[in-house]
Amino acid sequence: MRSIRLLVLRLATENPSWGYRRLHGELLVLGVKVGASTVWEILKEAGIDPAPKRNSSTWASFLRSPADALLACDFMETVTLSGMRMYVLVVIEHGSRRIRILGATAHPSASWVAQAAKNLVMDLEDCGCRARFMIRDRDGKFPELFDAVLKDAGIEVVLSGIQMPRMNSLMERWIQTCRRELLDRTLIWNQRHLLHTLREFEQFYNGHRPHQAIANAKPFHHLPPPIDDPDALARLDIRRHDRLGGIHQHAA
Repeated sequence: MRSIRLLVLRLATENPSWGYRRLHGELLVLGVKVGASTVWEILKEAGIDPAPKRNSSTWASFLRSPADALLACDFMETVTLSGMRMYVLVVIEHGSRRIRILGATAHPSASWVAQAAKNLVMDLEDCGCRARFMIRDRDGKFPELFDAVLKDAGIEVVLSGIQMPRMNSLMERWIQTCRRELLDRTLIWNQRHLLHTLREFEQFYNGHRPHQAIANAKPFHHLPPPIDDPDALARLDIRRHDRLGGIHQHAA
């Protein structure tokens, strides 16, 4: 009886859409004679929900799926000194925290956004990134062609809830970081200046800024082995490097 119980629990775990009647039928096909009520009792005692509840997934469980497969994107707004409102399209990789600035424009037309998606797909292919999902909000600036381009590349678009920024929390957090560490401390002259500033911040964020969520490492860079020798530590030639006129510094 114990072996039957283990088999029922294994089938239920590996096939969350199967109810107890389906499990009973599969057991009969395998030559295991057991009553349907017995299968139901085994599932109940193990605390396994019926198939409809067991098969449903929450947003939290979705985000706990392999992070390397998750991307997120959003538009960030800023205003230049001339009063022109600019829209910046940004993508973040959940696993590595790598940021990609796809572009900035005063007029995010459907063709512009779609071309940005194509550029993203080519960039992901070049670096061997195998993303499966893209989280985005329901902003009207995203045309149907944006989703279609990603779908052709094997990336499924997942929409966040209406007025629920926490469902795209990593992207929202990065936008806050960018505002606090860059845009709120910089006077932006025009689109060209904005892109130059964002590219510099992108390189700093991806290549030098440590991230607590990935054990203070940098995207695609593991922490070096600790230096235990005091003499080797004393010989280190560490200097400060400034970026964007000293707005950001890093040691190297």
